[in-house]
Amino acid sequence: MQNDPASMLPSQILFGIAILGFIALVVMEKLKPYRRFTNKIDKASFITNTATFVFNNIILTALRATSLFFVAQQFSSHGLLSAMEDNNPVKWLFAFLLYDLAIYAWHVASHKYEFLWRFHKVHHSDKSFNTSTGFRFHVFDLFLEIPYKCLFVVLIGVDAYLVLAIETIQLFFIFFHHSNLTFDNEKKFSEVIITPSLHRTHHSTLRSEHDSNYGIVLAFWDKLFDTRKEVVPEKIGLDIIVAENFLQLFFLAFITERHIRRLLQIIPRGRN
Repeated sequence: MQNDPASMLPSQILFGIAILGFIALVVMEKLKPYRRFTNKIDKASFITNTATFVFNNIILTALRATSLFFVAQQFSSHGLLSAMEDNNPVKWLFAFLLYDLAIYAWHVASHKYEFLWRFHKVHHSDKSFNTSTGFRFHVFDLFLEIPYKCLFVVLIGVDAYLVLAIETIQLFFIFFHHSNLTFDNEKKFSEVIITPSLHRTHHSTLRSEHDSNYGIVLAFWDKLFDTRKEVVPEKIGLDIIVAENFLQLFFLAFITERHIRRLLQIIPRGRN
């Protein structure tokens, strides 16, 4: 399949809108934050997170990661939705719902399996909670998602460009639910979509709290699978390990809590 510039345009527009949304959310949380962190924590968080975003995009672009979507598309002609026309809004809706469910399942697995958690914990290591936290992912965490997403393209039978467009919509929601904001009727909105108050719980230092609210866009999946939790976390981040800059963040994935227990012999069993 040849990359059609016309097909790429909607994804590029959506990405531009998502980045504008990021900027707007950053301004809003600076003017009226829900929770105040120290200037040191806020500054370190923003610099580290944006540096991580730049590094990850350089690496993934160099590896031509998105080309895997288009390879996968060559094998998607017998997928679940392949019989429906690509321009059918019903197909878009079903693809969105199934993709949101698939990423919910991946998020759950990232907490349940130690190999995935060692990379995903980088995201949870932020001591602040702000829009830029949506950038804070280990490059291996992002790379491991790619084969999983390619499998989605094959099994569901959707255009790779549609998946990229859905991902861009999800990117805006990632910025949104990491924002250090609250707003009128947030409780009502949280019945339908993941809001900052729900995702803030997901970034609690307590495992009993952060192993919850795995949804990206829709709140329905956490209700359906009984993983929803509505509490105000006392502390944000991870207690055992701290990463204060980009390099520490990268190598954090290769230092497990088990290693630290062996060294110190004083840290209680079980990860936070």
